[in-house]
Amino acid sequence: MAPRPALTLLPRHGNMLLKVRLGDSQKFIKLAEPNLTDFLNAVFAKFGVPPVREGVTILDSSGTEVDEEVFEDIVSSPSVGVLTIKYDGEPVSVVPSPDSASTESSSDTIPVVTTPESCRSPSLDLSDSQETIIISDTPAGKRQRLDSESKQCVESILARKPGGDRIMNEYNRTKSLTDESRRKMVNMLVADMTEKNGSSPTRQVKEMYARGIVTLFPSLSDPFSKNGYEHYYDSQSGSGYLAWRIKTIQRSTARDRRASFEEGRPGKTTEGGPTARRELQYLPEKNLSEDDNVLSEFPRFKDVKGLIEQDFVLMFGEGASGKLLERWPTTFKKKVIQQCRKLPSTSEIEELLLAADPPEDVTEVDAGWDSDLSSILLLSHLIPPTAQGRKKPGKVSATQAEKHLVVFKKTGTSIQEHLDEITTSNQPYLLAVGVRRGFRD
Repeated sequence: MAPRPALTLLPRHGNMLLKVRLGDSQKFIKLAEPNLTDFLNAVFAKFGVPPVREGVTILDSSGTEVDEEVFEDIVSSPSVGVLTIKYDGEPVSVVPSPDSASTESSSDTIPVVTTPESCRSPSLDLSDSQETIIISDTPAGKRQRLDSESKQCVESILARKPGGDRIMNEYNRTKSLTDESRRKMVNMLVADMTEKNGSSPTRQVKEMYARGIVTLFPSLSDPFSKNGYEHYYDSQSGSGYLAWRIKTIQRSTARDRRASFEEGRPGKTTEGGPTARRELQYLPEKNLSEDDNVLSEFPRFKDVKGLIEQDFVLMFGEGASGKLLERWPTTFKKKVIQQCRKLPSTSEIEELLLAADPPEDVTEVDAGWDSDLSSILLLSHLIPPTAQGRKKPGKVSATQAEKHLVVFKKTGTSIQEHLDEITTSNQPYLLAVGVRRGFRD
């Protein structure tokens, strides 16, 4: 039996019917005259894609390019087959079917278009037919694939979330959603989004959910926006129902984290501004009424020698403390005396200089400090004290500063009476006890 030819160009009342494939869709195009421009306009209108002619190529069923010169002859041929619209930059090749050489095959068989592995979609794998169709990812095909994936994502979330079926039934019945249903839907989708992607999902994730909403519920799309889903998420301004819900969750999470931190802190929380909280924090350090009981509570402090030296070592390290004590007699002491000789002469400075650097013919200075301590006291004259604090009570003199540093008491003086005389001073100082200043116990 002779093979029956399959005609895809059907003259009908002066019109032509052509099979055209664009992306993963194949449709009939009605054409009045075999004109390439009219053909492309009809294709763009039929498939709903932008009318962009630059970079558009037409291929016949054998993969051969059809240009304007031969277009009329090709479409007028009864064996024209399926015309494929291709954009430049898309790898497309035609793989013949194993049965294409058979005389029993039909000429309107869909051609097999192969693309790279990354562009393949499982939904296009037709394993039941004699050919497997793999369509290249054109802009229209990519958009359709994204719409399909987004729609399936949103639909699956609403199907498994409690109350999601009511939202879909409401839309199917009224083709719209009330404000309450819209808020519930947004809460469901954002809960799923943050559960899978964390509290700060990426822009692509939020766009996918917004695209899925308007794809699943077309009546909810905005006809005046670019993509139709900007009122759910707009990547340019970061606004939309989804974005606002995510920001609400982030603020609530931050408040809960701060509240849990405050609950974990010891003590009771108090009301008041920052000044009240600062004063409350300072109260334990400011209460010095029990200082006299320290030695009674910790009597072993009396057995520890050099407490001040220990504090200095803990604050500045063993190297710094040892270097100061080691280099003071040989380096620092001489420099301090040398600099103090340049100061304006006073009786206090002359007395300390005489004790710090006595002449060779003088063996000792009566009623004065020894050489090492005198050189240290000279620092109060070399680096005079300044007025500090908010109230600034006034600058003390170098002689007064010396008394704030060390106080001398002769042997036999009651230390307890001296401590009882202290009423207002909270400044720590050294208490030297001895026969005279140069000979301390």
